Amino acid sequence: MCFTVRKEVFVGEQGVPEDLEYDAYDTVAVHVLAVRADGVPLGTGRLLYGEAAAAKVDGDPSVGSLGRLAVTKAARGLGVGAALVRAIEEAARARGLAAVNLHAQTHALGFYERLGYVAYGPEFPDAGIPHRAMRRVL
Repeated sequence: MCFTVRKEVFVGEQGVPEDLEYDAYDTVAVHVLAVRADGVPLGTGRLLYGEAAAAKVDGDPSVGSLGRLAVTKAARGLGVGAALVRAIEEAARARGLAAVNLHAQTHALGFYERLGYVAYGPEFPDAGIPHRAMRRVL
């Protein structure tokens, strides 16, 4: 169901090519999924840690990588995204990580800032969408 949400949000709504949306990291990531009581998926995200995260986060194995955070259109504004971020942070703490990095779409910077993330570095494109790197110390 995680991939269904990602396809709906990233591929369907944002036009990210499917071959860019799914990658080899999906097989080693910790995936989180928010669902309604009746089982309907509301949102998803993933945590990379260890060697997978180090490859994405300047070789630092103490920093996890939060990514692929997606909330369905019907669930936006309900706190699902924040709950997913907190669940991913808890998974990072459980693995002994000191911080979490992410690449935020620039329109979502305020969302992540309210959750304690700090932007750094220049804006860059990812799948044709402007992003900024952000980090939160746990």
